[in-house]
Amino acid sequence: MRVHAREFVAQVTRRNRLPLDYTVASLRVVDFMVDGLRKAGAEAPRPDRVLYGLGVYVGEVLVRQAGAAWVEFDETQREYFGQAVGVRMPDGRVWNPLGRVVNRFDVGGEESLQTFYLTLHGRARKAA
Repeated sequence: MRVHAREFVAQVTRRNRLPLDYTVASLRVVDFMVDGLRKAGAEAPRPDRVLYGLGVYVGEVLVRQAGAAWVEFDETQREYFGQAVGVRMPDGRVWNPLGRVVNRFDVGGEESLQTFYLTLHGRARKAA
């Protein structure tokens, strides 16, 4: 997943100078990006590939900043979350960042990705 996040960021930032630097503050940029995709309206096809890339990016922020680890969901978790992968926080809780991005797209501002991160109680790792 880390490689996918890196490739997605390289592709998106090649065309636009977006500050996707894996910081908590960059999640606000992701919120704005998803909001921009929503503004395309019902006429545009659902941007599933971009939403997936943004979800992987959000998960990678959790990995780098909160000490989470990427995990493959078991069958029950896959059914519940609707995704094959997610992250496990240091305290053992499992989160679905890919689904959170889809929720932001479907629901809007009530599903802030930056707020999602800030409400987690995982302990942030110190930068090396």
